[in-house]
Parts: sequence; structure tokens; C-alpha cells
Amino acid sequence: MEILKVENLTMKFGSLAAVDNVSMAVKEGEIVGLIGPNGAGKTTFFNCLTGYLQPYKGSIFFKEKEITGLRPNQICRLGLARTFQVVQVFKEMTTWENVLVGAFCRTRDVRQAYAQTIEVLKFTGLADKKDQLVGNLTIADQKRLEISKALATKPKLLMLDEAMAGLNATETKEAIELIKKIRAQGITLIIVEHVMEVIMSISDRVIVFDSGRKIAEDVPAKIVQNPRVIEAYLGVSFHA
Repeated sequence: MEILKVENLTMKFGSLAAVDNVSMAVKEGEIVGLIGPNGAGKTTFFNCLTGYLQPYKGSIFFKEKEITGLRPNQICRLGLARTFQVVQVFKEMTTWENVLVGAFCRTRDVRQAYAQTIEVLKFTGLADKKDQLVGNLTIADQKRLEISKALATKPKLLMLDEAMAGLNATETKEAIELIKKIRAQGITLIIVEHVMEVIMSISDRVIVFDSGRKIAEDVPAKIVQNPRVIEAYLGVSFHA
């Protein structure tokens, strides 16, 4: 069953089409990778899907309900959550307080929200840092915290925007394991990432953007052989 369907989505800034007539669908339980060069329109696409931008034209359906034009909080309550390319955390608050904000998406009961917060922190490996000020966390832990905040909203579809950018090899491996755990919980994922070894190893399908357009969509093994993708993004050295 399709959990997300996008039809002819276009987002313009003046005369520039940052997203140009893109259509795609995501099935429940999939991990879909979204790749492309800087400026290809990936984050703008995320912003349109999650209500931070209002598309110039096109339609977005989530769980068969049209969500085009809804506000971010409305979309989140429907079960579509996201992280940000630059982490959006409350640095003057503790780790658990940050996650509590997400938990209040589902309940107004403080005890229930706190219980959900602790459960999420245990799941993501941040429970031992729950009382730390977020400003004192490493970048890797702040990225893990942002995922925790999103998970606290109990999403059905989680969209990760460069969640592994800036991580070292060990941290990247830990992030991959967390993504696998998230999928095992029945959560569908769309992942924007520039670390190709990562995206190709965990994605069921990969969609490629270039200059706002979708130029390819296929399983990873075929994407890396696609001449158009090699020319636009991967480069001959990656193919070799």
C-alpha cells in the first residue's frame, strides 16, 4: 500500500522552479533514498511535503488523504515527521525536555508524554544523557536527538534530511543501525543523504533529483549504473 503519493509537484521562487513537476510514490515499510547534487531541490521538496512551503502546483497525498497546503503541525499529527539539514534543537533545554516537546504531539497528559519521552530516549541510545543541556551534546548526539524528537510524535513516515552529515565512520555506522531499528518498528523512511555508500546500502529504491527534476528512480544497483545519474551526480570515479 502507498503511504505517500506526490503528483506533478512544482515549487517556484520567482521564475526559478526549485522543484519541477515531480511525481513519486512511497510504499509502507520502504526506505527510499533521495539523492542529487547541492541545489537539486531535495530539501525544498521535503519542505513542500511537510508544509513548510506551499507548492506552486501539484498534489500531495499521505495515507490517501490530500495534505497539500496543510500546516506543518497538522501534517505531523497525521503521522508524517521530519528532521532538518541543520539540526533544530533547543540548546538551552535538556535532552529529555527537547523530546518531550515532540511527545506532546500525541497527548496533553504530562505523565504520558514523559513516559513516551523516556521510551524514545532508550530506543535511540540517549537515555544516559537525558539530563544534559543540549548545547553540550556532540553533533552526532544532537542529530540523534533530532531523530528522537521526531520519533516522539509517533510517525508513520519519517523523513531524514542529511542525518549523517558531519559524522565520523563510527557515528555513521551507529546511525545506520538506528535507521534499521526504526524501520523494524514499522516506520517508513525517506532519506536525503550525500554519503553514497550509506544510501545505497540501506535503500530499497533511490530517487535522483537534478535541477529540481526527478531524473531517475530505481533500485540502488541500477541507479549506480545509470549514465544520466553518473553524469549529473555520482561521477565516473564512483561508477568505477
